[in-house]
Amino acid sequence: MQSSLLYSGTNWDFSILRRSYDAIERIALDELELEVYPNRIEIITSEQMLDVYTAHGMPLTYRHWSYGKRFLQHEASYRQGFSSLAYEVVINSNPCISYLMEENTATMQALVIAHAAFGHNHFFRNNHLFRQWTDASAVLDYLEFARSYIAACEDRHGTSAVERVLDAAHALSSSGVHRHDGARPLNLKADQKRERERREHDERMFNDLWRTVPGTRPSLDTDHIGERRRLLGLPEENLLYFIEKASPRLQPWEREVIRIVRLISQYFYPQPQVKLMNEGCATWVHQRIMTRLHETGQIDDAAFLEVLHATTNVITQPGFDHPAGSGGFNPYALGYAMMSDIERVCVNPTEEDRNWFPDIAGNGDPTGTLRHAWANFRDESFVLQYLSPAVMRRFRMFRLLDDTTAPTLLVDAIHDDAGYREIRRSLSRAYDPAESDPDIQVVDVDLAGDRRLMLQHRTRLGRLLAERDAQATLAHAAALWGYEVKLEEIDSATEVVLATHTARAPAHR
Repeated sequence: MQSSLLYSGTNWDFSILRRSYDAIERIALDELELEVYPNRIEIITSEQMLDVYTAHGMPLTYRHWSYGKRFLQHEASYRQGFSSLAYEVVINSNPCISYLMEENTATMQALVIAHAAFGHNHFFRNNHLFRQWTDASAVLDYLEFARSYIAACEDRHGTSAVERVLDAAHALSSSGVHRHDGARPLNLKADQKRERERREHDERMFNDLWRTVPGTRPSLDTDHIGERRRLLGLPEENLLYFIEKASPRLQPWEREVIRIVRLISQYFYPQPQVKLMNEGCATWVHQRIMTRLHETGQIDDAAFLEVLHATTNVITQPGFDHPAGSGGFNPYALGYAMMSDIERVCVNPTEEDRNWFPDIAGNGDPTGTLRHAWANFRDESFVLQYLSPAVMRRFRMFRLLDDTTAPTLLVDAIHDDAGYREIRRSLSRAYDPAESDPDIQVVDVDLAGDRRLMLQHRTRLGRLLAERDAQATLAHAAALWGYEVKLEEIDSATEVVLATHTARAPAHR
């Protein structure tokens, strides 16, 4: 049955947006059975979109000079035509906030509503990483608390003092997340209560440790060192967390600022791990919804051609010799290709598909299969589970062996029967954060002695930190800790110390 057009032409108004949203919602909820947070759609100008970029996509944040610098960089690039702005930005919050550019055409507004308000929204609400590590209903309140608290600190202690702590905390933010021991959701009421109590904290956490230390400095025997580390909870992977709790020099307000930075970093922790899946999900959802709108006569051929053009631009995979292709696979391209391929395997499998995916081949339920994948995998495991020979052939994948002792590179796996599993295994490792994030942990500190903070980087395949970056980052760690910080890089296989870096605290601390 033919339905009347939702709109005609490129112009839009809010009544058109409402009709488009309602039609998209019916398909998303009734046909695709998506589960989403309540939506909040906001129309913003290009200038406001630049502001959103500046704050990492967040609707509000505290003041810091780096945000202004980022704004000027994005603005200059946009005004000079070197880059364009996103059609939308979506926030993992409850309600889910989607920002749409007012310059978008009516078709693009409908497309990005389908993409962001339903595709990304469903993924945020259902993927296990977001469910485990973030609390979508608390983040907006927490950001308001953070902005107010840091503004109050600037009034009380001065902008330069606050910026000094923020600069150091930002530099260490990638080492300021818990990766292995469960979520710590943002809780506004608990944080406000804790901020009041922190004035009485004054290193109370380590009183038990200090009471065990005799009047003279104890011998550094193995049993004593082991007990000290046990009381301190070492080793600790979250450097900012340890500094916040244990630094002998920090004031209560400084500890709170560090906590704000690390909790916001924790909020963003899942996103790089599911970028392929998140963008693939949103692109597949918007393409399916817009196709259904065209099939039911709710958008005309001109609008659907605009949809196809926009989607094709997004899912294009640049060649290896193109500047945009040097960073690996386009997450939109590979994610959308894999999800479209899963749909094909579920509906029209080949004999090869039945051998590779016996559990889903021909099950006739592509949307249910995709919803299961969106909920239970991250990029690494998704590629390892669902990358098919058909997609490998389409993307012409092969694997290079880079032996540093040999003068040439070796192609040791191609898209054939012998190479498919090797390619899939290698590509999945490329999405494993353990392969790219350095494993740096706090391993020891003698609070009754020199208070030097000992860090350890366990390297893989001899990959050391860049000397300049390591020294600059350690300087920030020393500034927060208040004493010397030492980092040893140790080969995980042989336990040999490969490099050592040290930094001393600034004299004014």
